Amino acid sequence: MLSLESAREKLLGSIKLLPAERVPLAAAPGCFFAEPIAAPIDLPRFDNSAMDGYAVRSDDLKEASADASVSLKQIAHIGAGEVFRGTISKLECARIFTGSVLPHGADAVVMQEDVTVKGDRIQFTEPVKPLENVRLRGEDIRAGSIIANPGDEMTATLASLAAATGHGEISVRTRPRVALVSTGSELVEPGQPLAEGKIYESDRILIASLLREIHCEPAILPLVPDNLDSTIAAFQQAFAQNDFVISTGGVSVGELDFVKAAFERMGGKLEFWKVAMRPGKPFVHGTFGDKHLFGLPGNPVSALVTFLLLARPALLKAAGARDLDLPCLEGELVERLVNRGERRHFVRARWSRGKIHVAGPQSSHMIGSLGSANCLIDVPPQSQLESGQLVAAHLWQLPSD
Repeated sequence: MLSLESAREKLLGSIKLLPAERVPLAAAPGCFFAEPIAAPIDLPRFDNSAMDGYAVRSDDLKEASADASVSLKQIAHIGAGEVFRGTISKLECARIFTGSVLPHGADAVVMQEDVTVKGDRIQFTEPVKPLENVRLRGEDIRAGSIIANPGDEMTATLASLAAATGHGEISVRTRPRVALVSTGSELVEPGQPLAEGKIYESDRILIASLLREIHCEPAILPLVPDNLDSTIAAFQQAFAQNDFVISTGGVSVGELDFVKAAFERMGGKLEFWKVAMRPGKPFVHGTFGDKHLFGLPGNPVSALVTFLLLARPALLKAAGARDLDLPCLEGELVERLVNRGERRHFVRARWSRGKIHVAGPQSSHMIGSLGSANCLIDVPPQSQLESGQLVAAHLWQLPSD
């Protein structure tokens, strides 16, 4: 049985980056950059006005005051996107708007609220400093500067920056395609009649939702009954069209657990099985050529924990991400936690306003507490965490408070 660290190291060591592709900028958010991108232009591209007003020579207004106003002649009207080809000379000014190119000769802008307009004569009653209300070329981004590196996620703000610097397409890693296969003859699709002895299946929707949050493309396949042939057929279908397969259920040692046998029968190679953690001990990792199987336990809580700690970082690595870990916040533990077992225990809890509350009973089959939980607390074997102690909360859902 592998430690979690050994299992993670072995798993991540086998993961290769998915291919790079060029995609339109609008399709890139959520993907990870495959190569660095640089700004081909300065931002701003030219000296421009920070507000609506008048472009002036600051020297002309050195002596301006309420008692001795200075009158300048307006010689131009420069709208956004327009360029004045002339020069602002002594005692001249130009009407200008936010984002308009600062005309040659001018070195400052006076707000329109601070002047009096009399035809083409503009009265100024106070001095202005050189470069006041002026945005300088390149003060934000210099041409040639790197705006994103490989492994950065294309966020909404990075997409905006890429657009502002003229990038119409971006090279990113392809999104992982992940098939979801749930095994178990007791399982019934939600919404269907429930016969005695049957239960509704919930693992696929749980994992699919988590996959979408890291921008993978899940494919939910039909439920698979507990027999070898059906499991083999399901895996063959799943691997034919996807980069990864995540199964739930059928990974233990019961006579109706067919995942490992079916995977090997179709030519897959089991890399490891069983991880020293609770919940989630019977986790399976296998390879089928350059594709991967992540076999999660069937209990929803075990499926969640093994996905978060093992499958999720592997998928992020394949997608080109640099940061593979769950977000982490420190918080004060409200209840005492005791782990008398030989495996580290990942306790479901809720981080809220700096406090960490245990989220109900912790048995791996009990899904009720998941609705209020948003994090995992790592309790080492044969140890206890005291009430009031500061501990790390590994978040799969960022708190709203």
